[in-house]
Amino acid sequence: MAKKKIYKRKRYLVPLIILILLIGLRIALPYIVKNYVNKVLADIPGHYGHVEDIDLSLITGAYTIHQLYLNKVNAGSQIPFLHFEKTNISIEWSSLLKGKVVSEINMTRPEMIYVFEDQQKATPEDADVEDWSKALTDLVPIDINKLEIHNGKVAFVQLTADPNIDLHLENLELYAINLRNVVRKEARLPSNLSADAVSIGGGDLHLEGQMDLVKQIPDMDLSLTLENANATSLNDFTNHYAGLDFDKGNFNLYSEMAIADGYLKGYIKPIIKDAKLIGKEDAFLEILWEGFVGFFKFILKNHKENTLATKVPIEGDLKNVKTKTWPTVTNIFKNAWIKAFKGIIDDDIEFKNVQKKANEQKEEK
Repeated sequence: MAKKKIYKRKRYLVPLIILILLIGLRIALPYIVKNYVNKVLADIPGHYGHVEDIDLSLITGAYTIHQLYLNKVNAGSQIPFLHFEKTNISIEWSSLLKGKVVSEINMTRPEMIYVFEDQQKATPEDADVEDWSKALTDLVPIDINKLEIHNGKVAFVQLTADPNIDLHLENLELYAINLRNVVRKEARLPSNLSADAVSIGGGDLHLEGQMDLVKQIPDMDLSLTLENANATSLNDFTNHYAGLDFDKGNFNLYSEMAIADGYLKGYIKPIIKDAKLIGKEDAFLEILWEGFVGFFKFILKNHKENTLATKVPIEGDLKNVKTKTWPTVTNIFKNAWIKAFKGIIDDDIEFKNVQKKANEQKEEK
């Protein structure tokens, strides 16, 4: 009789102990994962990283990283190089139904701030640019197939300039799907990318393209437009590097780039419309320089459209990409005296042609 009672107690006690252990493990697991992640971030050569909190959802196979911070250990400023407010990482269930185990990432208010002075400082010899990027990707245990960014920010900051330079893109919305080529199609570039943002000066930026990231050197076919940015917002930058200020003007940028088998071809087409330069009352040499530039601006701009523009061709192997100087110069005169460049994507860069050029380069080698 006593043995039966002991047996009954064990029958209930053992499952209860297991249940308590599982509950305890569930409660402790976020702290264990958080400590592991912080150790990974702290061990990146030349960098220091930290996360504030991690939430886990074992049922859905998802976890959320809160307030991820990363910066160089010898950074002089307190501005983090990377600051990700909230990052949701989960299994992509639609791909799981196709027999592929991949993940999707949803980032809320991520920021990447390149502080010129911080990034120019020397790092330990064993530090490498790929160290921090690899550490971050290692936080995702399975391949990323879908990426979403909401209300992101990218910026270039130079604190020693007077005044400070702050070139940035805000309100970044980015969508990249089928990155691991889960949905197989006949198309050479299976992954789609789309992004929109607001630039400095209130310009509208749009990026559209297709990619193949499965390859070691990814193939890409991208187009970018930046329209209606106030040129005066660039004054801190242009004054520091060229001694020029805009009293008014409208800045636009159009670009196409295609990469096939490591060979790149594309162009960058900047257009400044209705621009007016201003001088400095107390700096005769600056006024003289701006007058000189203004004279050439008068000669080289298209007066009918009131635009100053050029088209910079870029072509070559990714290890030796070159901009073509002479076409860049002649394109300035072409815009001024022959035909004004249109504020649109030219659609003259085709992926298949770049692929053909890449094959020709291989045969020559």
